[in-house]
Amino acid sequence: MTQFRAAIIGLTLLLLSSAGVARESVSSPDGNIVFSISANDKNWLVYSIDHAAEAVVSESRLGLRFRQQKGFDSGLAIQKSERRSNDETWEQPWGERRLVRNKYNELLVVLEDADGRRLDVRVRVFDDGIGFRYEVPPQPGFDTVDIVDELTEFHLPENSTAWWIPGRAYNRYEYLYRETGLEEIQLAHTPMTLRTPAGTHLSIHEAALVDYAGYVLDQRRENVFQTNLTPWSDGIRVKTQAPFKTPWRTIQISATATGLLDSSLILNLNEPNKLGDVSWVEPGKYVGIWWAMHIRDRTWGSGPIHGATTSETKRYMDFAAKHGFDGVLVEGWNLGWDGDWFFNGDLFSFTESYPDFDIRAISEYGQTLGVRLIGHHETSGNVSNYAKQMEPALDLYAANGVRQVKTGYVADASDIKRVDEDGVAHYEWHDGQYMAGQYLLSVTGAAKRKISVITHEPIKATGLRRTYPNWLTREGARGQEFNAWGVPPNPPEHTAILPYTRMLSGPMDFTPGIFNLTFQGEASAQRVQTTLAKQLALYVTIYSPVQMAADLPENYMARPDAFQFIVDVPTDWEKTVAVAGEVGDFVVFARQERGTDDWYLGAITNEEAREVQVPLDFLDGTMSYTAQVYRDGPDAHWKTNPYSIVIEERGVARGDTINIKLAAGGGTAIRFKAGDKK
Repeated sequence: MTQFRAAIIGLTLLLLSSAGVARESVSSPDGNIVFSISANDKNWLVYSIDHAAEAVVSESRLGLRFRQQKGFDSGLAIQKSERRSNDETWEQPWGERRLVRNKYNELLVVLEDADGRRLDVRVRVFDDGIGFRYEVPPQPGFDTVDIVDELTEFHLPENSTAWWIPGRAYNRYEYLYRETGLEEIQLAHTPMTLRTPAGTHLSIHEAALVDYAGYVLDQRRENVFQTNLTPWSDGIRVKTQAPFKTPWRTIQISATATGLLDSSLILNLNEPNKLGDVSWVEPGKYVGIWWAMHIRDRTWGSGPIHGATTSETKRYMDFAAKHGFDGVLVEGWNLGWDGDWFFNGDLFSFTESYPDFDIRAISEYGQTLGVRLIGHHETSGNVSNYAKQMEPALDLYAANGVRQVKTGYVADASDIKRVDEDGVAHYEWHDGQYMAGQYLLSVTGAAKRKISVITHEPIKATGLRRTYPNWLTREGARGQEFNAWGVPPNPPEHTAILPYTRMLSGPMDFTPGIFNLTFQGEASAQRVQTTLAKQLALYVTIYSPVQMAADLPENYMARPDAFQFIVDVPTDWEKTVAVAGEVGDFVVFARQERGTDDWYLGAITNEEAREVQVPLDFLDGTMSYTAQVYRDGPDAHWKTNPYSIVIEERGVARGDTINIKLAAGGGTAIRFKAGDKK
């Protein structure tokens, strides 16, 4: 990654001798957001957040509790504070925008209790929200620290509407989002997005989750949510030692829903690239022997319709090369898939293939075409088995030209198998401290071999792609595969919710592009609940630096006119603009291709048809454009007529407005191909 500080404006540091000060506050650069910290009448450390005179977080508790030490839960007094301001611009090696502005005001509050034990709270306030974290400096008695509770609260406005999925449930993050009042929530994963009665939009999450437990929001009192850290199998939440820093607790804040989409707060709270030169990290598009398995045309395990064969892989490589795709994902190539593989994680080999899969021959064939094999490591939750084999498994891929690996951790929540040094099996959560370390270990191990990682059944994204740019994307939500066998399949509103919730944490490998929407027949409930045009629009609205053309090659060849958009659309962007939208209703994104003057637009809706007026203010006013439009036909409907699509061209320019008509469950995809300068 090329890191640069293009405009450090007024970087200031002011040390205040503030012993005895009872309250400290810091505001955003534009003055609209104010964070305050103090002790309340119970002698608890508390904070509050105001946005444009609205109390978006009322008095909420802060603190930590430990097993060995007295907790930082009361009796803390502010000894001093440090303030600074930062304004810099840094460059992403890939992303939804190339340049990211990192502008904030920072407050560091130094606290001590009566025994002289120290806790620091660091706060950064941006124009788009807040991040704060605990920092425990070196001090006597903290050589071993077991955190048993984190007391961080979020006291949210009553009568707010929330979009959320349940936490600590068996299926990890793969649930349909619910739109409810706060009173219906017990445990919720983050990001959790809400709209206050005043119309302000908030999203609660975390940034820079390293060597710590992830958390779910636990409603402890009415409208008061606490960070419930995911425990180890022995009940301890976090095992560490001083000095340590917690992840950032984040609240993105915007007057509009689209303001959340334009936020880079999560990324900005992460450390810069630690990998050095990452020119080998390559965004792109791929196809895969994948969807055929989900619709049961092929199998992961061996047998007469085994999907991962040498001949089938070469067929997909031929298709990829003809249409300009970079790679072919192959699942089910390695020994261990026979039988009920969900429970057979002990049996997986990550270096031995089935006899009908020749990785060397496939690699050599791909080299002649300019198409790489994309690797796949499924652990079925037996992480110890994977850890023993990870180094030679990555070496095998590196020797065969593999530059991207999809990893999988399919297992029920709290059923990750960890075998200790005595051979005793323990069972952990996907989002606990142990797995936070294991996921990162796979990413850093891959980086040593110039391999990038696509994580499925992941720990939630927290912006670490900035620090480790080879961590390309994650799943962490209901993806396309639920349309093959999910009960129910993803409803039309699902992808209209994701940008405002899951996608705020980072890129998602959703796997769009299904053309055979009614693969079990039009009368079947098991189908893709979108129009064909919406499948195209998802390439723009669901961001990932690697995008899959998920359907079978023959289904694309049946509709080459619509397939052209998938061939054309890039995965790496110069700029991104959230044009319009409301949570769960619709969303419109415009993105400029990195390295060209072309723009792309994606618009999708829920189960309601709607019209959206889109001013083309994002276009360059000095250029002319040809709009290549892929839109729902006038009779399109996700259920009754999903294949109706109109493909047309027309000249447009900055200052024009396009009237987009979205069918129920529909979408529109547009390429604005740049022409001559005016």
